[in-house]
Amino acid sequence: MIDIIIALFLLSGGFFALIAAIGVLRLPDVLTRMHASTKAGVLGSSLILVGGAIYLQETEVTARVVATIIFLMLTAPIGAHMIGRASVSDLKQRHGKVKNGT
Repeated sequence: MIDIIIALFLLSGGFFALIAAIGVLRLPDVLTRMHASTKAGVLGSSLILVGGAIYLQETEVTARVVATIIFLMLTAPIGAHMIGRASVSDLKQRHGKVKNGT
């Protein structure tokens, strides 16, 4: 039974990682690509990590997995925000709508 649960976590994580990759390739602009890569990427990575933690069943590994998932959930939105902000700034510069470095 535990093997089925591990397989479900790994397969669903792989599915969401695939969706994130397809979104990065297929979506039209940076902002929508960023949305796909952060949300589906973090969910896919988290599910794969949980599957690995269940498979290994060690306290040290589980603690690292929890720390990694928390780190991903904290840093992915910040990174996406910074990328989006740089993209908007670049678009403004291309269209000549820059106001003194803002």
